[in-house]
Amino acid sequence: MVKALSVNQTAWQKAQQFLDNPDYYGVEITKSTAGATIIDAGVKASGGFAAGKLFTELCLGGAGTVELGYKSYGDLDFPSVTITSDHPTVAMLGSQFAGWRIKDGDNIAIGSGPARAIALKPKEIYEEIHYTDQSDKAVITLESNVLPSDVLIEKVLKNCPNVPAQNLIVVVAPTASVAGLTQVTGRVVEVGIHKLHTLGLDPKAIRYAMGYAPIPPVGPDFEVAMARTNDVILYGGTVYLTVDYDDEAKLQQVVKDAPSINSKDYGKPFLQIFLDAGKDFYKIDPGLFAPAVLMINNAKSGRTFKAGQINPKVLTQALGF
Repeated sequence: MVKALSVNQTAWQKAQQFLDNPDYYGVEITKSTAGATIIDAGVKASGGFAAGKLFTELCLGGAGTVELGYKSYGDLDFPSVTITSDHPTVAMLGSQFAGWRIKDGDNIAIGSGPARAIALKPKEIYEEIHYTDQSDKAVITLESNVLPSDVLIEKVLKNCPNVPAQNLIVVVAPTASVAGLTQVTGRVVEVGIHKLHTLGLDPKAIRYAMGYAPIPPVGPDFEVAMARTNDVILYGGTVYLTVDYDDEAKLQQVVKDAPSINSKDYGKPFLQIFLDAGKDFYKIDPGLFAPAVLMINNAKSGRTFKAGQINPKVLTQALGF
């Protein structure tokens, strides 16, 4: 992990691509009353795959790369997103993790991206990975169906006291948009790292990371879109990590326990699981939230461990075929 890396400075530079060519990316740019820049990548704007790719890279704090293409999942060939990072702990846990819920009237925006590393949301993650960002510029990415209000932006600025309003960029897209679906699916590696973390693997041991998952088809319904972004990771997501680990027996067990197939709720489309739980996420087995396949290469021994499997049957059903 490179402590000198500023995810906000890197993301700020990358965000200029949106500002320099909004028509190409299909985004709309406005200013808040205080002077913050708002980039709409799918609320009212058309957005698209190019916007989704850049949106995802900003969510990673510019500390990872995003590629779009086709991959095969059994007999299903589908548009997919591939994430790569040589700074996975900072990129995924320190930036991409959706760890900041911001209430905006009746709406709750899901905040992620590099501004979290200034606001320390949530603080315990940054204490564990030994990372903070002291940047005077900030980029926050929001998963929301509405554009951010002045109240929401003031809440962000209050938690980033050294960032003036004109140095804040807010990028927003709904889940049920092409850019939003791309960005949420692009969390496949972060989901894998978070699951391994809950099983006791120290995220600081992770040196390199790569992963991919299919991008769900777009539709008008938020619940369907939300469910499909879970399905593509649970049943189609693959994550590959390189780690430095001394206790190889523990590492092998962690890999074995990590994939989604170990959950008691595994095997049905997520929308059905969600409805069966009365739309209460807390009633869903937390062990379900993991990629379909995990592979970990231990650089200290040269051995690689793999567990889990792609489930084309459930994936095809969940994506509306």
